[in-house]
Amino acid sequence: MYSFDDLMGIVATLRSENGCPWDRKQTHESLKPCLESECREVAEAIDKKDMENLCEELGDVLLNVVLQCRIAEENGEFTMADVIDGVSRKMIRRHPFVFGEKRTVSAEEGQALWNEIKLQEKAKKP
Repeated sequence: MYSFDDLMGIVATLRSENGCPWDRKQTHESLKPCLESECREVAEAIDKKDMENLCEELGDVLLNVVLQCRIAEENGEFTMADVIDGVSRKMIRRHPFVFGEKRTVSAEEGQALWNEIKLQEKAKKP
């Protein structure tokens, strides 16, 4: 069974000088329609309760994320590690009722707190 690291290596090879011409010419912008299409296909698989197809389509979304991160790394913009660190920090920050002292008793309270924290974060951004 292949691992996440294997996938990262496969994408690096595809983007390399001896890799796939199509993969090498992709940009953030050129991959945007692919991501939109794959996300729609994920939603359709969920609607149809087709778990086999959902698994495949989530793989296609993951491939797009890995390609986007590889392109960003090549451009000196950010890395997959940056993405993982950022989303991990966000999940911990937005779940003080799980990772901190605050406690909630319902999903609704948790969602309200998440939304409140998100609004505070967005207000701090320029």
